Amino acid sequence: MTRDPPPPPEAGGRQRPRYGWRLVLTLAMTETTSYGILAYAFGVFLLPMQHDLGWSRSALTGAYSLAIVVSGVAAIPVGRWLDHHGARALMTTGSTAATVLVLAWAQVTSLGAYYAIWAGIGLVMAAVLYEPAFAVIATWFHDAAARTRALLALTVIAGFASVIYVPLAGWLVQAQGWRHALVVLAVLLVPLTVVPNATLPGRRSDHLQGRRAPERHVGVARQRALRDPALWWLAAAFFAATLATSTVTVHLVAYLREQHYSAGFAAAWTGLIGAMSVGGRILVTLLGRRWPLAQTTAAIFAVQALAVGVLLLTDGPAGVIAFVVLFGLGVGLISLARAALVADFYGVAAFASINGILALTLTIGRAAAPVAAATLRTATGSYQLVMDAVALCAAIASLAMAHADRLHRRQGSGRLEPRPGQP
Repeated sequence: MTRDPPPPPEAGGRQRPRYGWRLVLTLAMTETTSYGILAYAFGVFLLPMQHDLGWSRSALTGAYSLAIVVSGVAAIPVGRWLDHHGARALMTTGSTAATVLVLAWAQVTSLGAYYAIWAGIGLVMAAVLYEPAFAVIATWFHDAAARTRALLALTVIAGFASVIYVPLAGWLVQAQGWRHALVVLAVLLVPLTVVPNATLPGRRSDHLQGRRAPERHVGVARQRALRDPALWWLAAAFFAATLATSTVTVHLVAYLREQHYSAGFAAAWTGLIGAMSVGGRILVTLLGRRWPLAQTTAAIFAVQALAVGVLLLTDGPAGVIAFVVLFGLGVGLISLARAALVADFYGVAAFASINGILALTLTIGRAAAPVAAATLRTATGSYQLVMDAVALCAAIASLAMAHADRLHRRQGSGRLEPRPGQP
């Protein structure tokens, strides 16, 4: 016997909103665990693996970079799958594969196998991290305000993944060694990701229960969206913002050390950028009640450019603190704003496919920024031009986002119409 889908609003009163928020809580738990184990905990294992296996740090981190690239490339076919089939099978299979791959990581003895495992983890990342979770929420919450609140709740809770799993992984490594620590983390994936993901809506049509027929497929087809200049200005904005934020998160400690700040001061204030990113998500959501999200996002990116100027022109710790507070507001904004704006601009009919295309551009930015910054630092002998480039990228992101918003408003909401052949 199969379980009936949740009743529509007309039949069940508040059943649909309650079920939607249960989905958010389920995804928050699975995303926190998936990000914590598959992404953030990696740094904890780096030195123990290097000591035990004798591989270079470059070789070890190269596998992680490979996973990031694989996940970005896989985001496009994953998006097409989500638009046609929904998230339950994909995310459950991905979580199961993650369990197996982390167990395999715990047993690894050869570099080739290690890289193969992390290539597989890259595929898993595309199947279980934010992209499919965003697709579930964007499809379920067709009201823009409710959708943004749901995305905010998800990203704020999942933002604590590093706070939970980095210390946990560190304690496990100290207590049991890195191999046994990975086994424990793999076991945790089963009740905290595999089982909850198996409760998600199945077919994509299950997300749309209770909507009137014209709402079910409202949105822009993928090919039509790809011809829209506003999409590529959105991509340019998020790409430039990703270049800026990735450079800062990787190189800020080194920059501050170059400015003769202590290692403890540099690490502490760099770490607080993550805390400010949660505040930035909340601030943008609150401001979004009065101003369009795209305009608010453009303003925050402009504030990031201003923050770099404050850092470069203000001597002493006060400038660093002001920079962390102001720049950090935009660090956590990219994921939230990207998902919300894709749904606002193009509806839900091809949300996952369009969002996957943007995800690939951001992956390229995340992979390229740290290397480009390191190359520029080596060539010039200081971080001055690197930080100038960060300010320029943030300014470009602000201008591109504002232009995307203007193009979208000029074309109007008439683009959001039922797909051909649908009622």
